[in-house]
Amino acid sequence: MEPLSPAELARYSRHVLLPEIGQAGQTKLKNAKVLVVGAGGLGSPAALYLAAAGVGTLGIADFDTVEISNLHRQLLHHDGTLGQPKTHSAAQRLQQTNPLIEVVEHPEGITAENAVGVFQAYDVIVDGTDNFGARYLNNDAALRARRPLVFGSIYRFEGQVSVFAPHLGGPCYRCLFPEPPPAGSVPGCGEVGVIGALCGVIGSLQAMEAIKLITGAGDTLIGQLLLYDALQAHTQRLTFAHNESCGCQRPTDRLPALTADHYAAATCSLDIAMSDSQHPLEITVAQTKAILDNSAYPSRLIDVREPYEFEICRIEGAELIPMRQIPEHVATLPRDIHLLISCHSGGRSMRVVEYLRGQGFDAVTNVGGGIDAWAREIEPEMARY
Repeated sequence: MEPLSPAELARYSRHVLLPEIGQAGQTKLKNAKVLVVGAGGLGSPAALYLAAAGVGTLGIADFDTVEISNLHRQLLHHDGTLGQPKTHSAAQRLQQTNPLIEVVEHPEGITAENAVGVFQAYDVIVDGTDNFGARYLNNDAALRARRPLVFGSIYRFEGQVSVFAPHLGGPCYRCLFPEPPPAGSVPGCGEVGVIGALCGVIGSLQAMEAIKLITGAGDTLIGQLLLYDALQAHTQRLTFAHNESCGCQRPTDRLPALTADHYAAATCSLDIAMSDSQHPLEITVAQTKAILDNSAYPSRLIDVREPYEFEICRIEGAELIPMRQIPEHVATLPRDIHLLISCHSGGRSMRVVEYLRGQGFDAVTNVGGGIDAWAREIEPEMARY
């Protein structure tokens, strides 16, 4: 293992002062190889902090080019790099951040054909992608390559972070989300928007998890899903375990095939109507009211906000189960009636819906916009906050 040079000791002195890192941990960072998949909103802060931290070899994989709409959140790029391959723009910025590291470009991106081979050349994989097909591909390739996968995702004002590492004894992405959501049910940031600073929060958390994996400092998010609500300045953690139906603990010949067609099928197409699903991932508050008013249709409305929020306003008949308590209630929740999940604005409840679907619940749906949309559209006299 190559030791630190005097220049590196000076640059990383604040790391070295930390007993959890020290010279030994900083030397591990220098000799580590980390691949960031996606040079976008999440990949930008993750890569910048990993470069500044002294990760010796930093790979950047992305097939896209820089567009003007990227610049409010993708800080690796700027006006002068518009139209350039993102890997080229990113490499320039990262080398300016730290000329002591090596940056490797993968302008072809990660594909079903190259994923395992590329992943095997690195120690840690950071997933900064923004579609389900890519996430399932990255998960399956990391599983085969026996590399930890640092996962992050964002949606409007909310984000998620976890570490998937079956070879280290933890669950994988498919343990949490066995199947992608119905086609067309989850729009991307190009349809619903995303706050730029949220990318900085989640991407930085991903960088921190990668640093902990490399140095051994602290506890990682293996088997934990960290949830961040930017509007409420609120974080929660959900614990999850291996899903028995997942192949991550079985021989590799029983895992899903790494083919382009397989992962293309997991990429949601926005031209398929959400109503094509019997139990769609999300419905409007008007549709929710119609279901609740139909006494012949068995349903149950679960509010996953905090008790103090529930005291401010509530939908008649709603049952309060705060999001952090949902894992404790999985065994008692009915699977034979339609579960409608609501929160303040729809973000926390969507995470709960995804979690429950990962636990085998088919008839579970998010109430889009939450109780705030209900107050605007259904009960204008309801208190809002």
